[in-house]
Amino acid sequence: MARLYHVPLSPFCRKVRLTLAEKRIEVELVEERYWERDPDFLRRNPAGKVPVLKIDGLTLAESGAICEYLDETRPEPRLVPEAPAARAEMRRLVGWFDDAFHHEVTTRLLYERVNKKVMKQGYPDSRNVKSGAQRIKFHLDYMHHLLDHRRWLAGDALTLADFAAAAHLSALDYISDVDWHRSEVVKDWYAKIKSRPAFRGILSDQVPGFPPPVHYADLDF
Repeated sequence: MARLYHVPLSPFCRKVRLTLAEKRIEVELVEERYWERDPDFLRRNPAGKVPVLKIDGLTLAESGAICEYLDETRPEPRLVPEAPAARAEMRRLVGWFDDAFHHEVTTRLLYERVNKKVMKQGYPDSRNVKSGAQRIKFHLDYMHHLLDHRRWLAGDALTLADFAAAAHLSALDYISDVDWHRSEVVKDWYAKIKSRPAFRGILSDQVPGFPPPVHYADLDF
């Protein structure tokens, strides 16, 4: 069985978990306190980051590399488009969420509210929280624009772009930091993903000291 070293609210780990579940790959989840710099974990990934996936006799790191490996070795259902233009758009949007959204929103909301406490790094910086709460509005509006013209974020088919976005938003939804009233289009898109069997594991997450809101696991949120 595959083994994934992860942190439950990490959007990068969630993206890999969604990909594994969508492809019906059984996996053992091992929660890794990567910030403690355990020597055994550093041997698996000298970068000291999660996710790390052990599969097919390999040890893979970095969520983008892991997800594309899974799509190439287990091509059904396909999450990376075959057409070059569609594949480029998917990768652009994965980069958008894992870079811009992560830097402007996730690190300023999730990391300030949760990670600092878990890692014993002090209290949330109110300036960062305020900035993240403001910037998420821009990103939700951009998603609305994309979904106004497309069935899914990168086009007519579900791709890794949707899982990247859903991974970040689901982690933020766990701490009630997504205003789903801002866009019915985005809410409907999230409801479609949230209803997929692949999402069940994500919705069952429980982080000690941080109970999820009632609507978190509600498919009719």
